[in-house]
Amino acid sequence: MKRKYILAHDLGTTGDKAVLFDVESGQIVGNAFFGYPTNYVSATWAEQDPTEWWRAFCYATREVLARTGISSKEIAVISFSGQMMGCLPVAKNGEPLRAAIIWADQRAIAETQSLLQKIGLEEIYRITGHRLGPAYSAPKIMWLMKHEPQIFEKTYKFLQAKDFIVHRLTHRWVTDHSDACGTGLLDIHHLDWSEKMLAATGIRRELLPDIVPSTTVVGEVVPERAAEADLVAGIPVVIGGGDGVCATAGAGVVYPGIGHIYLGSSAWVAGVSERPVLDPQMRTFTWPHLDPRLFSPNGTMHNAGSSLEWAKETLGSLEIKAAEWLGLNPYDLVELEAQRIPPGCNGLLFLPYLMGERSPYWNPNARGVFLGITRKHTRAHFLRAIYEGVALNLRTIFLALQELGVNFEEMRAIGGGVKSRFWAHILADVFGTPLYITSTPLEATALGAAMAGAVGVGLLSNFNAAAEKFVRVEKAIEPGSSMEVYTRIHTLFLNSYKALRDIFDQLVIEGGVDELA
Repeated sequence: MKRKYILAHDLGTTGDKAVLFDVESGQIVGNAFFGYPTNYVSATWAEQDPTEWWRAFCYATREVLARTGISSKEIAVISFSGQMMGCLPVAKNGEPLRAAIIWADQRAIAETQSLLQKIGLEEIYRITGHRLGPAYSAPKIMWLMKHEPQIFEKTYKFLQAKDFIVHRLTHRWVTDHSDACGTGLLDIHHLDWSEKMLAATGIRRELLPDIVPSTTVVGEVVPERAAEADLVAGIPVVIGGGDGVCATAGAGVVYPGIGHIYLGSSAWVAGVSERPVLDPQMRTFTWPHLDPRLFSPNGTMHNAGSSLEWAKETLGSLEIKAAEWLGLNPYDLVELEAQRIPPGCNGLLFLPYLMGERSPYWNPNARGVFLGITRKHTRAHFLRAIYEGVALNLRTIFLALQELGVNFEEMRAIGGGVKSRFWAHILADVFGTPLYITSTPLEATALGAAMAGAVGVGLLSNFNAAAEKFVRVEKAIEPGSSMEVYTRIHTLFLNSYKALRDIFDQLVIEGGVDELA
């Protein structure tokens, strides 16, 4: 039987999505999703049961095969995308020793500070291409070393989500360049574990998996695991990459000169370079690309779709009630309200820093602000200002990357936020460049994993060929006459943050929003 399908698994924060791609057409032929919970042990602790990851993998695989009527004998390769920056200690037999500490967990603040004192933020950035924080795996492993020494002593390897599933399928201990980078332990210049970072953290090299390119065939599905997911033994398994890097490839961003915006709960701007891009101001960071010859300079902001969610819950009670009554999406009604207001919101500005901010300021004390409120401003003004504020912050990241030499001749857009053509038009106007929406903006992560799989087993020669096969641009949104308005407003946006920076610090001292909880 001819093997003509790629099975890509996207192991995200809320669940695992299995997506089947047709090799010949590059089209999605079916998908299935199985969720798993996050246990918020405390306000800053977030854990997941890795056996639930495996359960989700098996269920989603069986379900997508059943829905499509495709036999697993027709699968040419299984490849992966996964949530990054986790900490899962496993025994020599591959079984978890405790729940996985996931990327959202912030418990390792003291360990982060200790590491910064030992090496310094600038040196860590020079080595890894990243600003170290408690979200990265290294401080979490240090926390485990200190607070759960009995677990640490039993640990054979520390794994990421996709690497745990890959080990179950193949019995191989491996990770890829992108997930290795998310640990905070990778020397991004040599794509190997950094001896300096290992020495500073006290983490032994043998506790970490081997690092391989994202296109590596790490093994085949072993017989003892195949039946659990209705698979046949012997299917090649390609390691794939971290979710953000897979999304970049899935947007077709596979060579210098092309970039993309991801617009979801958070948002980012990413491009492609032939070497790591280090910013003297440390505003941005760099991931290894799925293509082992390339890198992906990036800047990520916290509060994009989450700002709109806050607005819906806080300002959109009418839309929520109307949507329930009419059977509509409340966000569509919020958008209709915002569309009534002209670009620039008649002088109302929103700084979207509801949970602090990463790029470009890396300031956890930053706060959300509406600036310029007058009696003429209505609820609709506030709603539109949120759409614009997110776009203006992304423009700041975009300009920072350009300043560092990242070339953006074409910009793509992916993520749930670009389903809103209204928001996409604002982004095109704010960036001053055409914005190309892909035909599968919600499946870019799985698509990137599929591309790695196709290249890995030789179905396609390289990522350029994979992008031509799999990535389709549905629509180009041209910037309109509002470009000049947003260029002026962006200067005000930058100056507003600078003027309020010290006040943000004082608000945190006074108790900030925690006092309202």
